[in-house]
Amino acid sequence: MSVRKLASRLRGVAALAGALAVAMYVWGLLHLLGAVLEAEDGGAGSAPLPPCRSGEQAAQVVDYSVGFLPLSFECELTGGGGYEAADVLPGYVNPVAVGLALAGVGCAVASGYLTELRLRAGAREGEGR
Repeated sequence: MSVRKLASRLRGVAALAGALAVAMYVWGLLHLLGAVLEAEDGGAGSAPLPPCRSGEQAAQVVDYSVGFLPLSFECELTGGGGYEAADVLPGYVNPVAVGLALAGVGCAVASGYLTELRLRAGAREGEGR
């Protein structure tokens, strides 16, 4: 396989990994949005916040906060502090999104490196003539 084809395939893999990382992040955002909508619903049965009911300290929950990097839904307690709500985000979302993003960046860097090597080899061959 030529260096040009390998660099091209690495660029394709980088693009695919990047697109999959974005898709996984959006999947996590949809879960997070569902939890926020459930927490903001109000009405009967809204205390403690539905996403925060699984914790041992559910009776002390006063509010929530949302994190976007990494994705998280934290239940805030009356005395300060808080805990991450269970079952809001699937456990695989953040690690898979980060792993795919890193794989995409790695493939893009490798593709650029191979292209640089090919161009330098071509320039050396041109100088020898």
